[in-house]
Amino acid sequence: MKTMQIEYPESIPAALNVSPESFEEEARLALATKLFELGRLSSGQAAALAGVPRVAFLLNCHRYGASTVVWDREEIEAEFKDAIS
Repeated sequence: MKTMQIEYPESIPAALNVSPESFEEEARLALATKLFELGRLSSGQAAALAGVPRVAFLLNCHRYGASTVVWDREEIEAEFKDAIS
């Protein structure tokens, strides 16, 4: 597995009142969520990048404003066709 290092000022976790470990965990999850939202990664790939199980990843996407399911108009109409009639 490859490793990526990101430098950040030590003051950031302190300003957010979190530990450096918590800040780094949140940063990994935010990066993974954004790449998932952009369609660059599948949910499984994003979960692996974030270091969490896929279900946990999907349940946390809302924290960053990312939808876990994107339906087009045809899918919505097919899903709710009985309710509309």
